[in-house]
Amino acid sequence: MSDRPFPVTEAAPIVHNTMIPASADVVVVGGGIIGLMTAWFIAEAGQSVVVLEKGRVAGEQSSRNWGWIRNQGRDAGEIPIMAESHRIWAEIAPQLDTDIGLRQEGTLYVARSGRALGRYEDWLRHARAWRLDSRIVTPAEVQSLLPGAADCGVGGLYTPSDMKAEPHIAVPALARAAVARGVQIVENCAVRDLDVAGGRIAGVVTERGRIAASEVAVAGGAWSSLLLRRVGVHIPQLAVRSSVARTSAFQAPAGQASTGLFAFRRRLDGGVTLAPSDVHDFYIGPAAFRNFRAYLPQLRRDFKSTKLVPWGPAHYPDSWTQKRNWSADDVSPFEVTRVLNPAPNMSYLNAALDRLNAMFPAAAPIRIEQAWAGMIDTMPDVVPVIDRAVSLPGLTIATGMCGHGFGIGPGVGRVTADLVLNNAPRHDLSRFCLSRFSDGSRVDFGSAL
Repeated sequence: MSDRPFPVTEAAPIVHNTMIPASADVVVVGGGIIGLMTAWFIAEAGQSVVVLEKGRVAGEQSSRNWGWIRNQGRDAGEIPIMAESHRIWAEIAPQLDTDIGLRQEGTLYVARSGRALGRYEDWLRHARAWRLDSRIVTPAEVQSLLPGAADCGVGGLYTPSDMKAEPHIAVPALARAAVARGVQIVENCAVRDLDVAGGRIAGVVTERGRIAASEVAVAGGAWSSLLLRRVGVHIPQLAVRSSVARTSAFQAPAGQASTGLFAFRRRLDGGVTLAPSDVHDFYIGPAAFRNFRAYLPQLRRDFKSTKLVPWGPAHYPDSWTQKRNWSADDVSPFEVTRVLNPAPNMSYLNAALDRLNAMFPAAAPIRIEQAWAGMIDTMPDVVPVIDRAVSLPGLTIATGMCGHGFGIGPGVGRVTADLVLNNAPRHDLSRFCLSRFSDGSRVDFGSAL
């Protein structure tokens, strides 16, 4: 069951359109999976909570991602939260009103060189510390996992317990279930500003009026930084364009796999979700210059995978023409661009399709049936910010998921809800603190693959 065509644009019908309340215990900014699951657990704790979405629920990266729910290759700091996400996904999927495609079919990384295989072996020590079932596999085992594959590399890394789901079905279903549990969701309602009084959060100012609240959680994805700068909270967040496609049906192997050049996941419709895994586009804007020093280590580490584009489309979060100053009475950038809907880079996708056809020659010709793109909110160390804002009591931030937010979303939602509710955290959150970008710490890329 899906209530909207995909990809979602601002032309899609509004599903959640209640009147905004005068007040709430908590306001969540952003109707993606992080915001929805944060609200889910806040409502579960008996608090009144409203989710405000400038466009449509899951209109941006939450429905445009690959659909992987993986422990494999995660940063060590994320693994315990990801493990909790696995449990939550398995618990709530049967309670939803439709089949979201949740399947436990494993994740495979194919190693194309001994060096890549060595990196996988190094990561295994983190997997063992958390008792994951990840293991190194031989080329013969890769062949058994990818029947008909012409190139099985020199081996690989495999985690049988990893899961997958259909994002464009799953996140709207989670929204419907959240509403049934007491969460109020309002689409087409942009937050123009955070309301501050006496040095702390007092609510939000929306295009429809003010909502009083002593707690606000910002989970705005690629738009978070633009909103937070209005209240003096600066995060070195940028956004990159990731292009994705849906292919024609073929005898695709189970689960999901990456070769280092392209990645794919078997879909419910019989095709695969296909994407290049070695390249993405970055539109240069003012924030790129402002945060250049923070991102310099990342550029040195992985410059070849980033194609720099000097001018982004108008009204993108960090475009040169984007309005950065407005009053709460003005139309904000969040109303001008209800749903960020970038055009896909077809040259990348056609190259990925050629590689897919070469890998599975018996299935060729596999075709691209649909293509789309999303803007991924990223951080200098490719690790999210999940933290209370020390400078502004009452504000909690959950952003910069770096393209990994869908799978880990339920766990991050629970962690963020705990922060909002001032509950003792269930996990060590020091890896995700905002202050790591301002306290003189060196950029730490951790253990993520």
